[in-house]
Amino acid sequence: MQIRIVTGTGAGRTALSAYDAALAAANVHDYNLVTVSSVVPAHATVERVGTAPDLGPVGNRLTVVEARATVGPDTAAPACAALGWTRAADGRGLFYEASGPDERAVREAVEVGLADGVALRDWEPTTRGIETVRAAPGAADVVAPAATPEDAYTVTVALAVYGDSTPIA
Repeated sequence: MQIRIVTGTGAGRTALSAYDAALAAANVHDYNLVTVSSVVPAHATVERVGTAPDLGPVGNRLTVVEARATVGPDTAAPACAALGWTRAADGRGLFYEASGPDERAVREAVEVGLADGVALRDWEPTTRGIETVRAAPGAADVVAPAATPEDAYTVTVALAVYGDSTPIA
């Protein structure tokens, strides 16, 4: 199984429309996302791709681990989301996610979470990565009609996308 790391930022007149815009920037907006708890199967590969390729028909289910940050209108702080991962020699691994207004604090929270998760499982990490997304309020790839930076919500997302989509029914 291939796990792709994708990212996006978006802005909109509501928090949900900004989230949809961020998912569109990552090219996962046409799927029903199912969030899982962050375990990497031993046989999976993890690859940063930025934007997802076509992963199947619109409306399918897509399994993800998601880091998301949202800031509201007239907020001076940026939206920062980070998704980190670590792998053992046998391939098994973990994802940890964090969000907030301070990029350094968000990255540190991911590092601490990964270290705690590895210690809990009593295995030695061999690889590690972190993908961080930061967006200034209102400064996003997609802005909903009539939204301006002063009245827009901003969302950043970093997702680990597990394989291709599958039918819901």
